[in-house]
Amino acid sequence: QVQLVESGGGLVQAGGSLRLSCAASGGISSVNLMAWYRQAPGKQRELVAGIDSSDSTNYADSVKGRFTISRDNAKNMVFLQMNSLKPEDTAVYYCNVRGRRYIYGTFDSWGQGTQVTVSS
Repeated sequence: QVQLVESGGGLVQAGGSLRLSCAASGGISSVNLMAWYRQAPGKQRELVAGIDSSDSTNYADSVKGRFTISRDNAKNMVFLQMNSLKPEDTAVYYCNVRGRRYIYGTFDSWGQGTQVTVSS
């Protein structure tokens, strides 16, 4: 089973920065899509940023110009650099990875979530 381990969340002042990391492991043959989602209390989970196998990226309008998603294919990792953080960015951030395993075919895995809190 593919497992995702997230790190990098925490408490930061408005205007500050955080860098989230997500490492995927478990018999991975290839990774097609990597993405970060977030969910604030009482709100729907939303896509924050995504990156595909050709490094094409997309971002939610609310984070464009402030967040940058990147990947390290050799390590099966995806990162989210978050700059100019706002209180509205406060949420639990989840990593999502889709790809193929050597034996069991495709996978679509989620991390357990990491809390990001931005104070004003």
